[in-house]
Amino acid sequence: MVARHGLSVSMAVAILLAACGGGGGGGDSGGGPGDDTEAPTATLTAPAAFADGLGGDLTLTASASDNGTVAEVEFQIDGMAAGSDSTAPYAVTIATTAHASGQHVLRARARDAAGNVSPWSSATVRFGGTRNVPAGFTLDSAWIGGLLSATAFAQAPDGRWFVAQQGGALRVVKDGTLLATPFITLSVDTAGERGLIGVALHPNFASNRWVYLHYTTLEGGAHARISRFTANPSNPDIVSVGSELRIADLPLLSSATNHNGGAMHFGTDGKLYVGVGDNNTGANAQSLASPLGKLLRFNDDGSIPGDNPFCTAQGNLSCAVWAYGLRNPFTFAVQPGTGRIHINDVGAAAWEEIDLGVAGANYGWPASEGPDGVGSGITGPLFAYGHADAAPPGSGPGGFFTGFAIAGGAFYPSSGNFPAGYRGSYFFADFVTRFVARLGTGASSNAYAFATLATTPVDLRVGLDGALYALTRSGITRIASTAP
Repeated sequence: MVARHGLSVSMAVAILLAACGGGGGGGDSGGGPGDDTEAPTATLTAPAAFADGLGGDLTLTASASDNGTVAEVEFQIDGMAAGSDSTAPYAVTIATTAHASGQHVLRARARDAAGNVSPWSSATVRFGGTRNVPAGFTLDSAWIGGLLSATAFAQAPDGRWFVAQQGGALRVVKDGTLLATPFITLSVDTAGERGLIGVALHPNFASNRWVYLHYTTLEGGAHARISRFTANPSNPDIVSVGSELRIADLPLLSSATNHNGGAMHFGTDGKLYVGVGDNNTGANAQSLASPLGKLLRFNDDGSIPGDNPFCTAQGNLSCAVWAYGLRNPFTFAVQPGTGRIHINDVGAAAWEEIDLGVAGANYGWPASEGPDGVGSGITGPLFAYGHADAAPPGSGPGGFFTGFAIAGGAFYPSSGNFPAGYRGSYFFADFVTRFVARLGTGASSNAYAFATLATTPVDLRVGLDGALYALTRSGITRIASTAP
């Protein structure tokens, strides 16, 4: 018999015997391709886990075995295809110089002739060099300059950026230019981390022109205030005078001038979420009688939703508490479509963490930080990275990532123009070490190096044009894909 369409002679004979009811062993003997349900095994053999300073052309190798035939071994870098090999010894070569310097996760798995696949075998490694973004991306550190102590930003449907400056001015970037006249200048307390620290635009901003600001006022004693303002109908680049609607006045602050939080976003439920720090008093984070150390949730008019998890008496500001046990949620993000929330909580002695936002969740501060101290009733972090390297570097939670202040978070949408492997990822940054990383999708908590910024980041957003924008204290950096 002549084998056709790539079938071996032995495979062709087996198919013919099966079709004729033959095979010598009866119906229970198996042996046909469709009877094979046993997955192969695969092991990534090089590079070794926690290999550091890798450079140049890097060969990934793997061993694989199966009860039948290994058809191929697939290789990945950071969850994206890096090539495959159908012949032992299995190997592919990648150029480390095409990837941002820093942490990467390499994987290999085997597939057999029946389509069964092995689990991934992986190694966390670090690439050396000085590349600040992957090949196929551009980084423009000077896209916008001239900002003074910027803290947060938001983009309007018409493309304008509204940028909060700690000193009280809300600046407008229009058509790539920073306008000279602020949208509004508030009188604020700028001691320490106080000031104008948050901005959000209403989902229906195009029609109602509502701008929400989070700032520290000295009126009646230093405290945080959340207010709604309306853009001028004849000149939407400035505020409509006298339009302030106070959403909430938080309790008076202590003499501590740090841990104020600041970020604000509208959820997909149409509610306003606000991150508030613990005012450097850990007990505030665990007290449901206090709005400090919490993620708060309001209706767009400042009233408190009746379905908030701890709302027992309307009119009480503690009713606004949606999640608690946070130290300093300076930034967080809402995923378009799903409504998923990732909260970035700035750590103290050892860890920076990303928490999954869940109504009623307790993230444990001050009894827990990062993966430490997580016990019954505490929602542990999705991802945490340390303030110092583990021994050996790369082997602890967070891998090779180290930093001191997580600052900025943004979900990349499925409709963006970044390559497919980046879509759905969560991007985050560190204020001190200036990295931008991405957290993988699905159940994986692996994080991958993406960019290194020239100056300190405080916020991240994905623009309407599909670029990733990083707000620094003095400007806006634009990271864009060069793919068509």
